Amino acid sequence: MEKALGTIKKYMNKVLAICCSALLIFMTCLVLWQVFTRYILGSPAAFTEELVKYALMWNGFIGAAYAFSTRDHMALTLIKSKLKGTPYKVFSIIIDVLILALAFLVITIGGFKLAVSAKAEFSALLGISRALVYSIAPISGIFIIIAQVINIYEDITGIKVE
Repeated sequence: MEKALGTIKKYMNKVLAICCSALLIFMTCLVLWQVFTRYILGSPAAFTEELVKYALMWNGFIGAAYAFSTRDHMALTLIKSKLKGTPYKVFSIIIDVLILALAFLVITIGGFKLAVSAKAEFSALLGISRALVYSIAPISGIFIIIAQVINIYEDITGIKVE
């Protein structure tokens, strides 16, 4: 079981990290192009601002999924750091189950409903469907769910999945 979960986690982290890196490079190039067209050519490229905004949104969602998978997300550890043994384990499981529920109900289901409801809306400059823009929510929700299932398994067994 650990081997299968480890393989899933390894490839998922690799895909998420590559996507975040690619989006960051893409956004950097777009911003540089915007600066070049504005100050050198004197005629700014209008599409870059909207595209960077959408890429930043995608990068945030993908980065959140990566952070949950690697357990590098921000956390308040005031209570958790004071616990030891079984109470620590139970508290960790409860937190991870709550995150799993949030990822499923709000990010995945809610994000899917948002994307479907926005399919008839189009962006102002690019003319792309907002459903495409909002589709990152359920996609990242699925990645967060997978990460949380692995995290819960680690919490219960005490075995770090690598």
